[in-house]
Amino acid sequence: MSTTAFTVEELKRILREGAGADESVNLDGDILDTDFEELGYESLALLETGGRIEREYGITLDDDALTEARTPRALIDVVNGQLALTAA
Repeated sequence: MSTTAFTVEELKRILREGAGADESVNLDGDILDTDFEELGYESLALLETGGRIEREYGITLDDDALTEARTPRALIDVVNGQLALTAA
């Protein structure tokens, strides 16, 4: 379990490991406010991503919060919020 903040770099790594990356999408660009669907990740890929985050960081993510996080920035905020709750 990590106690550091969840970053966009960690999210990119987990996305690539769990669901791969669409060759037409550059995850190395500024993706923070890009909708996951535009990045080629649909709900099933995001559920896999959420499961990987939960296992690596020892947290539980609410399914609704996960599906409502439409962008990497929103998902990072959800994860960091949960990390803050578990650290308290």
